[in-house]
Amino acid sequence: MAIEATVAVASGIAANSLTLIAFGFDSVIELASAGVLIRRLSLELRFGHEVSEAAERIARRIAGGLLLALAVYVVAAAGWSLWRGEGEAFSWPGLAVALLSIPIMLVLARRKRALADRLGSAALRADAAESIACLWLSLVVVIGLIAQLAFGAWWIDSVTSLAIVWYLVKEGREAWQAESL
Repeated sequence: MAIEATVAVASGIAANSLTLIAFGFDSVIELASAGVLIRRLSLELRFGHEVSEAAERIARRIAGGLLLALAVYVVAAAGWSLWRGEGEAFSWPGLAVALLSIPIMLVLARRKRALADRLGSAALRADAAESIACLWLSLVVVIGLIAQLAFGAWWIDSVTSLAIVWYLVKEGREAWQAESL
């Protein structure tokens, strides 16, 4: 996911693609979420469930706030791009990373879910759901980039980036409001 984030953000900046930049920043947020999960499970093993729940609640609020802020950024940047009539250049590295992300996220989500069932871990199950959401986000990016390649319309990146906003708001609200997993 670190490679995915780096390639997506760098490709997005190079191509001026809002969709790729948002996809990359979402990967950074997912990396942070995975780190929180690892920390939570290790705290739970050492100190018990209550300590790990408190740490997770704080981290989930931070992640939720970041996702909501990213949604605001995407809406503002897409609006500005549409207003100015500017679009992005097509990005082969961006398409490659989004295409590779689809099967990787599918396998990762399945393995996380199976492990969550074996361990009885709601936190790991929630992390598996984030991997599934990333898979869908990858599909949106791929569709947008292929449409850009096929049609070359300047507005495609802005429109597909707005399709990502529903996911960012949904996940941001769920993370912010979650009391416990």
